[in-house]
Amino acid sequence: MNQEATKSNSHASGDPSNPCPICLGPILQDSYLDKCFHKFCYNCIVQWTKVVARKHSSPPTSVKCPLCKTENFSILHGYDGSSFQRHYINRDFGYSFLLTRAHKYRLQCYYTEPGIVDDIFNVLWYWKSHKYLQPNHWLQSWLRREIQALIQEEDVDIILHHILGVIVTSLTRNDQKYHLKRSETKQEEFKALVSDAARRFLGARTDRFVNEVELFLASGLNIEAYDAVYMQRLGWSYHGVTSEASEGAAIEQTPLIPYLYIFDEDSDGPD
Repeated sequence: MNQEATKSNSHASGDPSNPCPICLGPILQDSYLDKCFHKFCYNCIVQWTKVVARKHSSPPTSVKCPLCKTENFSILHGYDGSSFQRHYINRDFGYSFLLTRAHKYRLQCYYTEPGIVDDIFNVLWYWKSHKYLQPNHWLQSWLRREIQALIQEEDVDIILHHILGVIVTSLTRNDQKYHLKRSETKQEEFKALVSDAARRFLGARTDRFVNEVELFLASGLNIEAYDAVYMQRLGWSYHGVTSEASEGAAIEQTPLIPYLYIFDEDSDGPD
């Protein structure tokens, strides 16, 4: 790998002014296409190659860079100053996680203005009324769908149980000093703990993710009811979006967002 090219770009990692061109967040796991050396998150560029591969009758051996259209044959990643790993384009295309309608709906929510349902689900009252002490039977399933949508991977068990464990531990603390704290302090501590647990996996979407977790907990609703309220407020069609049996139902009004646009367009076709 061109060491000078890598060094010149290494300072951009995690820099909001130099985001990943695909997810638009700070770059996680610096990765480069082997010919043009454009830089992406590792998971983002691997997912890009999988999407492109599905458009071919047989696995391709190269992929065009989504930025400059240069043909590339591998992804270089894990550079430590003296060595790197190479992921070849024509490998590992047998498995790819496809987002369901429900996953796409939740991913789209992250590109809407925050606070859209704040007046419906009163988060501060959730803390003041001690409703956080009541178990939420739908939290694990909701978190799984949320994390799958955000990182576009099906196997999220390790991440899920890590974040869920932090949430449950934070909400069920049983020491006297904690119960004497102001509601606002409990809320701030909760958000800080969940942010720390999630940031390494969710990057730039962490703060919004924590807010969404609070909203779901404060709602007290099951997943279907929560989706219905959320999407009704957004003015989108929500009938059947959560149910796997009705994934074919169309989302009638969906805003155009960069992440889904870049993955849905045939960027590897002729210019």
